Amino acid sequence: MRGNPDAVIVGSGPNGLAAAVTLASAGLKVLVIEGAPTIGGGCRTEELTLPGFRHDVCSAAHPLALASPFFRRFDLAARGIQFARPPVEFAQPLDGGRAAVVTRSVEETAARLGADRRAYRRLFGPPAEHMDQILPELLAPLRRVPAHPLAMAAYGRRGILPAATVVRRWRTPEARAIMAGAAAHAMMPLTAVPTAGIGIMLVSLAHAVGWPVVAGGSAMITDAMAGAVIASGGDVETGRWVRSLSELPPANATLLDVSPRALETIAGDRLPSRYRDALHRYRYGSGVCKVDFALSGPVPWTNEDCRKAGTLHLGGTFEQVATAEAEVNAGKHPERPYVLVVQPGVADPSRAPAGQHTLWTYCHVPAGSDVDMTAAIEAQIERFAPGFRDLILARAVRTAADEEAHNPNYVGGDIAVGMQTLRQTVLRPVARWNPYRTPIRGVYLCSSATPPLPGVHGRCGELAALSALRDVFGVREIPDISPSGRRPKDSAAARHLSPNARWYLPWALCYLREPLIDPNRYAPARC
Repeated sequence: MRGNPDAVIVGSGPNGLAAAVTLASAGLKVLVIEGAPTIGGGCRTEELTLPGFRHDVCSAAHPLALASPFFRRFDLAARGIQFARPPVEFAQPLDGGRAAVVTRSVEETAARLGADRRAYRRLFGPPAEHMDQILPELLAPLRRVPAHPLAMAAYGRRGILPAATVVRRWRTPEARAIMAGAAAHAMMPLTAVPTAGIGIMLVSLAHAVGWPVVAGGSAMITDAMAGAVIASGGDVETGRWVRSLSELPPANATLLDVSPRALETIAGDRLPSRYRDALHRYRYGSGVCKVDFALSGPVPWTNEDCRKAGTLHLGGTFEQVATAEAEVNAGKHPERPYVLVVQPGVADPSRAPAGQHTLWTYCHVPAGSDVDMTAAIEAQIERFAPGFRDLILARAVRTAADEEAHNPNYVGGDIAVGMQTLRQTVLRPVARWNPYRTPIRGVYLCSSATPPLPGVHGRCGELAALSALRDVFGVREIPDISPSGRRPKDSAAARHLSPNARWYLPWALCYLREPLIDPNRYAPARC
């Protein structure tokens, strides 16, 4: 890149790249700096076990990438990204060859649940039907009256509860297991709020858009994003860890796709003590131990529907999953952990040599754990798929401590970059009206530690970038990030503003009064 960039983005996960795409689409010169040898953060695909076996490093199933307002505007399909859909969205095997099975159809799924058929339809039918109204609200900071208050109220009435409360009167193990498996993605006890909200959102997404995998691997998403940045004249640099803001080239805006802990380290004494204290209070969640398998054939699940599922939740009944998650929360390593499994070969045979398969698994463990949970994970799979161990060709293991070593954003192995408690859902990482701005002028946080929530959806990066465009460059028009996007007519002028003119309003006044910019709902408002 000739000359200094207009904006520097540190970190090339989906949120960092979403910020870069947004800024580059506004006509700015963008530089992305990544510490790892390859881009993508948790949205990468690598040969972790044997040659020819391609494993997703972290993110594997992608309902949010399919439904996210950012990615819909970015238009992954037009950029050559294909989503591979399994016949069954997800399943949870139970002892005795039974299973809880979720397909795209609410009615078909409910029909399997006997006495809980009506309860299931009442809980998941409305949010699945109105997901196009609900998801944009969930994927935005909760700072305004919702654009669709009735749909959000119907969701929030149950979503704010613990998962255990919602299923208290449900009678069938299958229906209760569906909620357990989805709600346990929150990495919290199922008696905690708002685990029901996480569960309802994920199950409803399965019905509304599905839980697909990406053909060729999750890295296809972030490769497309980096390609868009480069096509717009930006640069992406890998293999360079940033430890201080002073190491960065001069730029008018700096966006950090890092954890709050890393933000404190990189910014140092430039952060006021009160803000640093608030970052110290930010709570990280449980870690994960991840095991990837190269297999000589498909997993021999006892239940036939499980053989068709892209994603499986292992752990047994609601009570058994709840016990395992409670043990992790108490600092213990469960003997029978909740195990999340993705078998991409059900929908995408390109992940392994012909007739062979990859298997993606992890279980929750106490933060910072260095315990290898391979034996416990394999035992849970063998419990529901006898003969599984005979198929194993190779394994790749990362403990929670290893996860943090490979990606410093995963503090203690927490791949969500922060607990999803009610407080930290609304106020993350600290209590500020605009959570993306830091107290340092021109420096923004754009990681999963900011609203709305963890996942591959790009909204944290996009919303941080929109704040920077308005604050620093005076760009009020939302940039078009589609493949044929046109740049805002005022972007060229904004790039030539003097630094003082770019700060056209007092920083404190904007902080107190400016609404957040959300391209899905409002035109950018004036201070």
